[in-house]
Amino acid sequence: MADLIAGVDGCPAGWISVIHPPGSPGNAKLKFFKHFQQLLDHIPALQVIAVDIPIGLPITGTTGGRNADRLARANLGERQSAVFAVPSRAAVACDDYQDACQAALVTSDPPRKVSKQTFNLFPKIREVDNLLSPELQDRVFECHPELAFWALNREKPVPFAKKVKSRPNPEGLEYRVRLLEDSGYEAEWLSKNPFPKSKVGQDDILDACVAAWSAGRIRSGKARCFPSEPEYDAKGLRMEIWG
Repeated sequence: MADLIAGVDGCPAGWISVIHPPGSPGNAKLKFFKHFQQLLDHIPALQVIAVDIPIGLPITGTTGGRNADRLARANLGERQSAVFAVPSRAAVACDDYQDACQAALVTSDPPRKVSKQTFNLFPKIREVDNLLSPELQDRVFECHPELAFWALNREKPVPFAKKVKSRPNPEGLEYRVRLLEDSGYEAEWLSKNPFPKSKVGQDDILDACVAAWSAGRIRSGKARCFPSEPEYDAKGLRMEIWG
């Protein structure tokens, strides 16, 4: 059975993935999943899955988030705001914004609410958290697109943002396409989006693609982990970001 790796990014309609054999980015395929469980059940099984979603939630939210968040952010220069501070598990459990803010206030040090932008990610964080176990972390790894692009860009922050005022930034997208093309992905394939933009954005595809690049590095032992020594949440999940 084929040996496959995947990079995965959350998108408005679900999860977009880039799947290919290790070391064969020219054979990459796009596959959409409505639910993360469908991705875990993919046949043939995906040997390494690198996903842009927090894995491992702290009991207490702190300034800057988890140690993994702070260490990843420190490498990104002007792109550091892309790594948000992961709040407490109690806050993430809330599906009402005011409830989430109240839960965050009483489970953070110093007390702070959550932004609406961060709150909007909670359903996908909960979806993955409900499925993940320490055993599944043998093949499901948290990554972050900006940290992955930093690694792909010879450990230098990408100089242009993907979005400006919530709109795609052509300069930033083109820079990332060139980096991915240099790593073996086909430029024509990278420029196509077979899905409605309301469901899957072009930036979602590029993020899934660089996550697949990270998945290959994880499998080959070349990826870096932040922090280098594991930290665990109350479920026994490692709180770490791979790049």
